[in-house]
Amino acid sequence: MITVDTVRFGQLKIQDDEKIILPQGILGFPELNEYCFVDAGDDTLILWLQSVQNPGIAFPVLEPKIFKSDYNVQLSTHEQRDLQLEAQQNVAVFCIVTIPDDVSLMTANLKAPLVINLKKQLAKQIVLQENDLPIRFPMFKELRTHLLTIRTAMRAGVVDAPAVHTSTEAPSERSPIRVRDLPVTI
Repeated sequence: MITVDTVRFGQLKIQDDEKIILPQGILGFPELNEYCFVDAGDDTLILWLQSVQNPGIAFPVLEPKIFKSDYNVQLSTHEQRDLQLEAQQNVAVFCIVTIPDDVSLMTANLKAPLVINLKKQLAKQIVLQENDLPIRFPMFKELRTHLLTIRTAMRAGVVDAPAVHTSTEAPSERSPIRVRDLPVTI
C-alpha cells in the first residue's frame, strides 16, 4: 500500500489492486503511468483518474455509452496485444472529459479513449482512426438527461443507485475504486 496526498481528494491509501498501469502514459503525460480511479461522490457518474506519481494530476473520465449509446471502440491486434487481452469482456472504456467553468460546455474526447483490461489492471489511451470522432464532443445535455432518467427510476424504485458511485465519504476519507468494480462497456 502507498499513500498519496492528492490535491483534489486529500490523502489516498492505494492498494496494488486499485492501481491502473498505463505503460505509455496519457497523451501529454507520458512519464506518468500509475493511476487509480476515485469517485468524487457527487452523483455525476464522472470518475477521476488520479495520478499516483503526481498528486496534482487527475483527469475526469466518463463511460462514453452514458452520453453516446452508439459509441464503439474497435481495437487492432497490436492494441489488444499491448493490453494483454484474451477476451474483450474484460475491457472497460472511458473518455477524458473537459469541464470548463460553465459546465454546460463540458466535452468528451471521443477520438482518444482510455481502454482498460480489468483483469490485468492495464490501460492504454487509444487514438482511433475514425475521422468523424471529435476530440471535443459536447455531451452535457446527454449526461443531464441520463442522470435525470436514473434519478426518476430510483425514485420509482425501478433501479438502484449506480454501484460504483455511492461514496458519501468526506474528501479526506475517500478511497480509490478497485479495478474489478469498474463497469464493463465493450
